[in-house]
Amino acid sequence: MDFLRKHVPLGKQALTMCMGFGCNAAGVIGCRIIDSPRERLIATITNAFVPCNGRFPLLITIAMIFFGGMAGGFASSFVATIAVLIVVLIGVLLTLLVSRILSKTILKGMPSAFVLELPPYRKPQIGKVLVRSIFDRTLFVLGRAITVAAPSGIVIWLLANINLGNATLLTYIANFFDPFAKLIGLDGYIVTGFILGLPANEIVLPIILMSYLSSGTLVDMEEISSIGEILRQNGWTMLTAINVMIITLLHFPCGTTLLTIKKETGKWKWAATSFILPTLCGIMLCICTTVVWNVFC
Repeated sequence: MDFLRKHVPLGKQALTMCMGFGCNAAGVIGCRIIDSPRERLIATITNAFVPCNGRFPLLITIAMIFFGGMAGGFASSFVATIAVLIVVLIGVLLTLLVSRILSKTILKGMPSAFVLELPPYRKPQIGKVLVRSIFDRTLFVLGRAITVAAPSGIVIWLLANINLGNATLLTYIANFFDPFAKLIGLDGYIVTGFILGLPANEIVLPIILMSYLSSGTLVDMEEISSIGEILRQNGWTMLTAINVMIITLLHFPCGTTLLTIKKETGKWKWAATSFILPTLCGIMLCICTTVVWNVFC
């Protein structure tokens, strides 16, 4: 019984964590399957510790450019895959660790019992399944995504096109964050890219490339070699690549996920907690890697 009390709640959280690999917002909604309000809240807060589909393209691109490029030839894909896999495993381990810490501190309580009741078999009703999945899930999340993305796109365009003196507002913002960015092994444009990428993780790399190229619109490149050349020309090193992969994994969830957390929990403080926790973990881990790199390399 003690074994079940300790490990069954982790099994329920693992189900919602797997949904988070597709979309953190969907993973948060999936936490509804957890009966205990305390355990549901823990799973909701820690869901963003695993990379969603919006983060994987950046992780894979950086891994191919720097880790795969280091190996070269046939081994490049294998090495890049291992690098991404390590990042994913770090996210899973941190999810379990932070969940454990939360359950022993601010969300302390007794684990709930787990009862698995098999419903009677019924013939699937395809129409009802489609309606529920579209209206209760897909449109539910897409509506919030549009609410966040539309005004944010306007803000990004204005920052990239309004000039003050010889520089854009985007450049001034990047210069402001640059001292802090150097502390964690990045640069101001990278930090600015992640901040402006709050609406959707997919636009972080296009914002960074737009900043480096001084373009007024988001840049979308398909050639990894071209992206790698731009990044190296702007000072990216192996340390930069490692820290970008870390901060890609460990930073605040997208705006859609934050709105979903607020809706599911009913309180902005839990959305703020979900924003702060992974970001602090990412910053601390980047500081550690930067210090170790500067000492030994």
